This record gives sequence, structure tokens and C-alpha cells, in this order.
Amino acid sequence: MKTRFEEIVDVEAVGGENTKKMNDLLALAGLEDIPPSYADTEKILFIGIDFQNDFMENGALGVPHSHKDIANVTRFIYNHLEKITAIAVSLDTHHLQQIFHPSWWVDENGENPKPYTIITAKDVEDGKWTAVEKQEESLEYVQNLEKLGKKQLCIWTYHCIEGTVGAALEGQFSNIIHFHSLVRKSKIDKIIKGRDPLSEMYGIIKPEYDKLNYCNNQFLETIRLYDKIIFAGEAKSHCVLESVKQIVEYYADEKNITSRIYLLEDCMSSIPGFELTTEETFLSFEEQYQVNIVKSTDLSLR
Repeated sequence: MKTRFEEIVDVEAVGGENTKKMNDLLALAGLEDIPPSYADTEKILFIGIDFQNDFMENGALGVPHSHKDIANVTRFIYNHLEKITAIAVSLDTHHLQQIFHPSWWVDENGENPKPYTIITAKDVEDGKWTAVEKQEESLEYVQNLEKLGKKQLCIWTYHCIEGTVGAALEGQFSNIIHFHSLVRKSKIDKIIKGRDPLSEMYGIIKPEYDKLNYCNNQFLETIRLYDKIIFAGEAKSHCVLESVKQIVEYYADEKNITSRIYLLEDCMSSIPGFELTTEETFLSFEEQYQVNIVKSTDLSLR
């Protein structure tokens, strides 16, 4: 390519606000002579999970090592720009009043729970924690989380509030995916998730639990169109894990599809305390569904 990596991405600025203007990216993209993505014979989809400011190390819900993940993933996209056909990114998007935020719950003294408090169904049944509103629906939610074997309800610090800087794509990651879009003439699929006040939505396909059983079937079926599906993102222990899990379970009987999935292990990191269970789950994906766990530097698309 004619454009150097450093003209697009400043790894020293990861987690900051140094996002390039789109017109400047357009000017750089205009220097390139790379065929448009629709001409690709091998179709490759890159999926970036929640590479947003609030999940950076200095963000509201910072993931350790996320800055290094950004440096690795932006370099990977740059090195394989002419091979990656399409890019999809998820955007965790919340309001202040949601079931996993402190303001939703109070104790007997009217105090809100501190971030990282775990609220069980028994806690709610015994009155240890009471929802400020929608008490019946809130109890139903925590009960069903446990019935379905999901993670227990964790109260998270306020993060990715819609319209705030924290909810925006991290700047250097934004630079590289929009540069790719301009050069390859490929629209970025931006998947908004997490707006339902009564449910968590770690995965990009469906919430942890909701009465309407929402499922992003359109994106699930899109997966079929690609010869390789490459994952990176934050946090490995939560939103990446659940996204991959939802997809491999949907295609559980089609190993010819799940074996096309590649997880870039050096482009994702876990929330502290969840590392061991996350690694065990990822190994089960590898064994059961033939998912590929690789380093970004070892996966060549050339």
C-alpha cells in the first residue's frame, strides 16, 4: 500500500481522542489502487466486538491490556486490508436506568449497590435488593438468568451511555476500519446492542434473557456467506465469549461453518477474575466446534 500504517494509526494515542477526520482518511484512501471488496474470490469477515472508549484501559469499565489489543488488531487489519472483504463491529449502547446499573436497585436503606455487586434471585426474593421500578419483571429476570445457567447479574459501573464519548469507537480502531471501508468500498455493519432496560446483552446475537426472544437472525445467516470469520474485541470474558458462543451454538451441527471461525487471542483481553473460566470455554469451542484460536501475527490471509 502507498499509505503507511503510521499515517492511519497512532498507537501512542490509543484510548485518547485523536480520531482522524473522515475527509483526511478519504484523501489517503484515494491514493490506493486496491480492488473493491465485491471482487474478492475468498470472502473474509472481520468482527470487532465493543472496541469502544469505555472499555479501554482508561475508560469507565477499562479492560487491562486493551490498548495493546488495539495496537495488534489495527496492525492486523492494515496488513490484510486487501483480503478482508467486510467488517462488522458491535457497539454496546446503554442508558443510565438499566437493570445492570446501580440506579436500578436499592437496599433497605435506600442505597444503590456498588459496581461489581452480584445480585442473586434469592437476594431479590429476600428483599436484600429491590428494583426501583418494574419489580416483578426484575425478579423474573434474575430468576431466569439462574435457570438458564447464565452469569449471575453483575452491577457494572456506568459505561457506554448512548451519545457519550465513552460509547464511541476507540479512535485508532475507528481510523483503520473506516480507511478499510473507503479503500475497499465496503460498508461497515455497525451492530447496536444493549438498549433493553430489562436485560443484559453481552453477545451480538441475543440478550441474556428477554420475553420476546429477540435474535439477530439476519446477522447469523450472513455468517454463511464467508469463507473465514475473524473475531477480536473486548472483553474476551464477556462480550466476545458470548458472541462466539451464540454463533457456534446456532451452527452446532454445521462444523463446516464453525471451523471457519478464527479468534485472535492477542487482540482481546478478559476482565480480571474471569480469565480461567474464559480460557476453559474457549478451549471447549476449539474442541467441540473446531474453532481456530490463533495469534494475529500467525494468521496469514495472503
